[in-house]
Amino acid sequence: MLSLLHIENIAVIESADIQFDRGFNALTGETGAGKSIVVDAIGAVIGGRTSRDLIRTGAKSALVNAVFTALPALPWFQENGLGPDEDGNLMIQREIQPDGRNVCRINGRPITVAQLRSLGRQLLNIHGQHDGQQLLDESCHLDYLDSFGGTSGLLKEYQKAYADFIAIRQEMAALEMDEAEKARRIDTLSFQIGELERAELRKGEDEELAQRRELLRNAGRLMEAVEQAHLALSGDEDREGAASLAAEAENALRSAGRISGRAAGLAGQLAELRATADDLAEQVRDLREEFDFEPGELDEIESRLDVLYRLKKKYGATVEEMLAYLERSQKELDDIQYSTDTLARLEKRCSKALKTAQERAAALSQAREQAGKALQARIQQELAQLDMPKVRFHAEITAKSGEIGLDATGMDEVQFLMSANVGEDLKPIQKIASGGELARIMLALKNVLAENDQVGTMVFDEVDTGVSGRAAQKVAEKLADVARSKQVLCVTHLPQLAAMADVHFSVEKGERKGRTFTQVESLDRRRRMEELARLTSGAHITEASLKSAEELLDAAERYKQS
Repeated sequence: MLSLLHIENIAVIESADIQFDRGFNALTGETGAGKSIVVDAIGAVIGGRTSRDLIRTGAKSALVNAVFTALPALPWFQENGLGPDEDGNLMIQREIQPDGRNVCRINGRPITVAQLRSLGRQLLNIHGQHDGQQLLDESCHLDYLDSFGGTSGLLKEYQKAYADFIAIRQEMAALEMDEAEKARRIDTLSFQIGELERAELRKGEDEELAQRRELLRNAGRLMEAVEQAHLALSGDEDREGAASLAAEAENALRSAGRISGRAAGLAGQLAELRATADDLAEQVRDLREEFDFEPGELDEIESRLDVLYRLKKKYGATVEEMLAYLERSQKELDDIQYSTDTLARLEKRCSKALKTAQERAAALSQAREQAGKALQARIQQELAQLDMPKVRFHAEITAKSGEIGLDATGMDEVQFLMSANVGEDLKPIQKIASGGELARIMLALKNVLAENDQVGTMVFDEVDTGVSGRAAQKVAEKLADVARSKQVLCVTHLPQLAAMADVHFSVEKGERKGRTFTQVESLDRRRRMEELARLTSGAHITEASLKSAEELLDAAERYKQS
């Protein structure tokens, strides 16, 4: 559960610490006091989208810390190698900076926003006042049914089969062309293949030729340098080279070595120097012989590189890319020339793939039918508890239209229908449901879906919009029932909901030193009575309204103890 929320510099909240508890936590306050900012802060700390506009004016950054306790072994912990500390606490921190950067940490260790968002979905669900609008969007109904029915495994199996079928159809479509188009494409491919094959391309050829061209372009200077080196080492008819001079110096000192030991040592060093000079002279001679440049070789290389350059402009930036293009073109030409045979084979594969997709779609549809009946029963049960016993709810499943009656979601169209009054036909929810009815149906749906997940905390942000009177009391009782097994945080304007809470927070806005600020206060019983009286009667609180508030609190306590 969410135990502690610390907020710094989020909109009008300069600093706030909210100590939530188990069960039902309610937040009330005047419109614009900042209740939804608390929800925004909760959304931010579980990876929701944020904006630099959230940062309080004049602040360098905004910060939200949250501490979760008593968490189960969530899959995210094992997948990411992170989890609660030795005391069972999980601290999440998110800092929002003016340049749009976010710094996220789990127990002090940095994580990405994407990781935080993934964890957040396993920790907490937020249900906003606009969620009811999703009931008006038929495209969401199938997702709701699949979520309730737990059909994700069947859906993945079907989608794989459907993707295989679509891939084969696309391959067939690429081969299905009229004769004139086929002839044009064969001509084009034949020309391109011939041009590339005549070029007799070889991998790495362009790089080798470029290096050889560079060598040939500098052949004169290279040969001159090698000749000078060879002459200096070996000499010629007119002068002696370094090797001969070293040998002469060695002989001179060797004769003196009989008299001077030092001269003998120098003679030995000169012997080594002469041997080295002879070896170098031999290597330079070999190098000179390697420079065997044929007349016209540079012109041939330039011509070949020009051919490669022109081909590169058409078929690829390197010889390897051109060879790959050649291979693709040869395959395409073969496919076209033998397209009749290829299409026949593809048609068999396509028929088999379609059958597989249809079989998996049928299995998925059957699971949805069963889930639809179960969902109807559960929603009816929930609605009865929300003072809508005569409302009928129906998940209508119909076959998709189209050539094959399939798309990426399967073979089903799903639409939620309802009848608000006895004797009235079932009609699409968006056509007949009032705002209060939508709020209660969405609450029922969210409660049913939450039964199948591990999420321990549910946040309701003014989901009671359009609800009043007896219906408001039923919504309060439903949230209290949910709070028996999950932690509930609820932002509300209704005294019935606030009275049912186990912990009640007041969100108030004020001014200090010319700045607007919001503070969040946990209320004792007396302050709760005053806040409930304000919700009921407005700013003018009387003894009668306080008495009525006390009666609300007593009734709520009796219900929760029943």
